[in-house]
Amino acid sequence: MLIARNPNSKEMPQFVLTLYLRPGPSGLHWPAGVRFACLILVMCTLACATLLTGCGSTPPRSVVSAETKPARLSAEEAKSVTVYAIGLVGTPYRWGGNTPESGFDCSGLIAHVYQKNARMQSPRTVAELKSWGTPLNASELRTGDLVVFIKAEQATHAGIYVGEGRFVHAPSTGGRVRLDRLNTPYWSSQQIAYSRP
Repeated sequence: MLIARNPNSKEMPQFVLTLYLRPGPSGLHWPAGVRFACLILVMCTLACATLLTGCGSTPPRSVVSAETKPARLSAEEAKSVTVYAIGLVGTPYRWGGNTPESGFDCSGLIAHVYQKNARMQSPRTVAELKSWGTPLNASELRTGDLVVFIKAEQATHAGIYVGEGRFVHAPSTGGRVRLDRLNTPYWSSQQIAYSRP
């Protein structure tokens, strides 16, 4: 058996297989080494065809939820995020603020809490927070999850869910980080997106 490559070609390598037949008592036959090489070649060809067929097919689409996709935020980190966020209630509001000393806006509060307690870098704008993390249904919420409020398809505000239907956020009205309920008339009148970082 002889396998050769065309060295002058810039295209995909071309291989040439030359088989030698030997005379035997019952006519021409292939030597044992050639038969083995042919068997390996056929098996490799079938294996490649199977792999290529698998790569070319489209996998079935599935809905990803927090139950099927592991969250980056562990249960322990979620507890830490929750306790720390509640501890920041009363901190002054400041547009663009992202520390307890300078005050917080809503995305600055979220960035500070997740960075300090889970070493996660969150997006710095509410618009980007809308698509951050694994989307959830309301029934899947746990403490430490993100709540983003939406009006007319635009994310307008965000906070951290702390359990029992409550969330911590930094609203511009009121001037301080607050603990509010999701079911109050104002917040429940808005569309809410939930996600797990």
